[in-house]
Amino acid sequence: MADQIVITEKTSQAKDVRAAVGARYGTILPAEGHLIDLQEPEEADPAWKRWTPILLRPEGLYGTRPAMGGNKAAKLAAIREALRTARRVWLATDCDREGQLIGQEILEHYNYRGQVMRVLFTAQDSQTIRDAFGHAKPNSEYARLYAAAVARRQADQIYNLSLTRTATVILGQGARGVIGVGRVKTPTLAIVCRRELEIRNFVPVTYYEIVATATVASGEFKMRHAPNERILKRENAETVAKAAQGFEGPLGVRVEDKKQSPPKLHDLPSLQKLCSSRFGWSAAKTLEVAQELYDGQGKKIITYPRAEVRYLPESLIADVPKVVAGLQVGQSFKAIPVPDPPIIRRGASGTFHEKGLEGASHHAVIPNANTVDTLREVWPRLSIDEKKLFDVIARAYLAALMPDFRYRQTTATLDVKGFPFKAIGRQPIDLGWRAAFPEWQPADEKGDGGQLLPAMRDGETARLHNPAVETKETKPPPRYNEGTLIEAMQNAWRFVDDEVLRDRLKEAKGIGTPATRAEIIGGLKRQDFLVAQAKNIVPTETGLKLFGVLKQADPALVDPGVTAQLECLLDDVVVGKQEMMGAIDAVCDVALRIIGKLTHGPASGGPPLLGPARGGSGGERPPTPAMKQFAVVLARQKRISLPVGYGTSGSICRAFLEQHAPRKAGGETAAAPASRATSPAQASRAEGAQPTRKRRRVKDSTAPAPSPTKAVRGKKPRKPTFGNPPLKAPGLHLHDVGRNTPLRIPYGNKDVAQKLGARYSADGWYAPPGVDLSAFKENGWL
Repeated sequence: MADQIVITEKTSQAKDVRAAVGARYGTILPAEGHLIDLQEPEEADPAWKRWTPILLRPEGLYGTRPAMGGNKAAKLAAIREALRTARRVWLATDCDREGQLIGQEILEHYNYRGQVMRVLFTAQDSQTIRDAFGHAKPNSEYARLYAAAVARRQADQIYNLSLTRTATVILGQGARGVIGVGRVKTPTLAIVCRRELEIRNFVPVTYYEIVATATVASGEFKMRHAPNERILKRENAETVAKAAQGFEGPLGVRVEDKKQSPPKLHDLPSLQKLCSSRFGWSAAKTLEVAQELYDGQGKKIITYPRAEVRYLPESLIADVPKVVAGLQVGQSFKAIPVPDPPIIRRGASGTFHEKGLEGASHHAVIPNANTVDTLREVWPRLSIDEKKLFDVIARAYLAALMPDFRYRQTTATLDVKGFPFKAIGRQPIDLGWRAAFPEWQPADEKGDGGQLLPAMRDGETARLHNPAVETKETKPPPRYNEGTLIEAMQNAWRFVDDEVLRDRLKEAKGIGTPATRAEIIGGLKRQDFLVAQAKNIVPTETGLKLFGVLKQADPALVDPGVTAQLECLLDDVVVGKQEMMGAIDAVCDVALRIIGKLTHGPASGGPPLLGPARGGSGGERPPTPAMKQFAVVLARQKRISLPVGYGTSGSICRAFLEQHAPRKAGGETAAAPASRATSPAQASRAEGAQPTRKRRRVKDSTAPAPSPTKAVRGKKPRKPTFGNPPLKAPGLHLHDVGRNTPLRIPYGNKDVAQKLGARYSADGWYAPPGVDLSAFKENGWL
């Protein structure tokens, strides 16, 4: 057996590494995304099999177990066998936090103690990969990156599952189904719901503006009344117009030469926003197209696409002439007048900024310097969408190396009997970087702001004529599209009222990560909480109802600001400002406070969110007299308060008994009622279903992170659990939805269910059309 092995993130990456370095560094073994999962709560503590409103935090960290699905078992077995004799391991997974986790979690799970080297590459061509192996560093230098991934995954599992179970038990009022709560998913839904309610409740206000034509010696131009406040009465506007008719007076003219720096390079969120508005693409499509440009066979013409910063390291300055020359071979970029030598801007306001890369795993998305000279050969192989996206990335890179846009701004003012009138015009002096975007025009240059004013001098007399009153109306804020929603997630500080906290959160990276925000949105759509409406994203009535219930229960559940603060703590682990356990503690403290508020606060009131309770009576099934009596005795014995609603809600009473009643030897609650029918797999789907991705599968709004604790041995590994089953509106029956019939298969019944014809997908168990449902109905699985 080989004494060295290379672990890559996926098969295509293994092929690229093999083509670049051959077997020089040992046998190359691919993973398939995450090959290691966290334990389910009931694996960590059998008492947690029953759903109760408690914090599901084990002693230490959740253990890990092999993941299932696809070829994961075979690939993990191959790596495990190779680790037995390997003295050195080269981790050549992706260069971000999730890539670090995908490789290192395997080594931790199998207690590997040989030498580990970390290979980081931000492009996937052969030269970049060879250079990366030549500059590999000991994996110990990336301990913080791994710790940050572990903290994020452990914290999310505890937060999401604990609050999903608590919300389902307390707010579901005994109904079948799951109220999925996610640390990132739920605030994301809240952002869209708040905007929708703001639009629905918006009351337009009519206001008036006055515009007149001004004449000077060298020509005419438009001047607009510029009051401090809007004019809301037409008669007041008519007064201004009457004063302007035929008025003559001296102009105040101010001429300034101004300049504007080029826009920053692209990270993934800025690409998703631009492609959404310009091409109508979903966030997931933008990432998919970018990924193909990055590692597609015979392409590899851009750097790593899941960028989270918009700067480059100064080490890439040396590549600038080569990239510019390679791009300008093509007709699309040949006409762009990049100066020789190109302009290099350093610092926070420039392109090359080392400090701006602190805490980031990779830099902005740019053309790949090692393959740019093959662009003429690659171009015919690109799809139309790939050409569009590469054009966006390449033009941004060239623009960043061009001079500032310089223009002359003329501002003319006129006092019309106490009413101020104003006109602003721009005259380009040097297009500079804007020559890279010949068809682009900024919003402030459209309409009056874009007019070219005639030559005039300060104090020159102007005469107004043809004043007109324009009737206008205030407009509600626009609905989000996927691009602007991702921007809102990235700038979650805008939802925080506290000014000190707002300033601190501006430095953070928002909620979620660039690699997973598109999946969070996609999961909310698959769960029928959000829906696409043309280019926009709007909440469904089910989504709005869920938002309302959770907000009423505890506003922290749907507050993007709370999640943004937690993201800050988790990100601080990477840069050493926070310890891993401290970050997990902070997330658990927030979850525990919310659980306490939900458990001891008022019930949600009204019908249950998930429709009729079990028993089909249309309301909550009350507890039995024996349950109520047992609860009263238990509360008296332990000197604790009974929860609100214990006497009328069977689920609340059951949850109280399951939490406080003594246990039998087998872990069952003494005299406790039957367990809820929801399976553990469904329980853990708290951040949206994750479809199979070209790169890897992601479980939460963040990279999945197993812990380095010992795995539980001797237990049959179960299928990884991704995504909540769709939450249906009250009155809908599951078998009415779509062509497939969703099923609720309890854990341990997989083989029986499959023999009956059940199938499993990212959205959970279902029966395909034509399958006999009688056996499922008899077992209570419909």
